[in-house]
Amino acid sequence: MTEIDAKIDALVPAWLTLPDIAEQFGVEVTRVRQLVKEGQVIAVRRGENRALHVPAAFIDGDKVVKGLTGTLTLLRDDGFSDEEMIEWLFTPDESLPGTPAQALSENRGTEVKRRAQALAV
Repeated sequence: MTEIDAKIDALVPAWLTLPDIAEQFGVEVTRVRQLVKEGQVIAVRRGENRALHVPAAFIDGDKVVKGLTGTLTLLRDDGFSDEEMIEWLFTPDESLPGTPAQALSENRGTEVKRRAQALAV
């Protein structure tokens, strides 16, 4: 869990706090912290009180966006830091089109994973 810089913070259109996610999921905050610890989502410190926040695009109703966890694993295996993963996921990619985060939310995870795998080559 890192603190992000203003450039990356500006790429992400909306953020959720861990308690917000816990409420959406209908679980305790400790369960959401476990998802972060397991690498299923990325949480970063931001804002005045440096609270943990997760990009809202990573959450789909009462679950993590399909394909996100596998994509994060691929990026980690490629040596990406949490900050670099967020930057990659929210930077527009003309070949998708849109951002990898948008593609994941639109159930186009296969295309996103292909691009993440290509980064390792």
